[in-house]
Amino acid sequence: MAKPEDVKTEEILEDDADLTADNSADEDMSADTSAEESSDTSDDTSSAVSAPSGRSRGEGRRGRGRDRDRGDGDGGREKEFVEKLVKLNRTAKVVKGGRRFSFSALTVIGDRKGRVGFGFGKANDVSEAIRKSIDKAKRNMVHLPIKNGTIPHEITGFFKSSHVLLKPARSGTGIIAGGPVRAIMEAGGVTDVLSKSIGSSSQYNVVKATFNCISKMMDAKKIARNRGKSLVDLWG
Repeated sequence: MAKPEDVKTEEILEDDADLTADNSADEDMSADTSAEESSDTSDDTSSAVSAPSGRSRGEGRRGRGRDRDRGDGDGGREKEFVEKLVKLNRTAKVVKGGRRFSFSALTVIGDRKGRVGFGFGKANDVSEAIRKSIDKAKRNMVHLPIKNGTIPHEITGFFKSSHVLLKPARSGTGIIAGGPVRAIMEAGGVTDVLSKSIGSSSQYNVVKATFNCISKMMDAKKIARNRGKSLVDLWG
């Protein structure tokens, strides 16, 4: 027959073993639950990334970049002509319903290689007036003689009451000229020149006087051919 103390001790040991088994079972269940939650979270994240309807942030940026590059088209390609707007004028005509506006544009274009032209266009819209003037300028281009970045000789041009004087300059001088004359010289590819505008300051008259200078300039190649000499013998 067992003693009462031994019975109590055996009951206490059995209770401790049951508690330990319960605790270990609870820990296993919590570990399984956390593992399932983490797997569910990872599945949701992967499905959100791989779903066709949703795009990640990086994909969105790459998509916007592709659209922007495709929209630019030929933006990276250099234009054939340099276009400079010399003057844009607006006029208003008063009619029964109010005022009607019209625009006129004076533009200069060039290829920076000795070819320049100017055009004057009118329209009821600014962009259309500029387009017309550029089209006329492309149809009326002339050759501008250039020697070492400057003009070959001094010349004076006239148009009505406007006089324009052009003089060659040494390298590094730059374009010493006003608005219309500077636009023509830059479009033609001249880098060093001295100029003076005398008389009327109308921009249209100054442009015409400058092109009168260009039309009277002597081309070294043509002069050498007419004299039966080489370009080196003529200019040195």
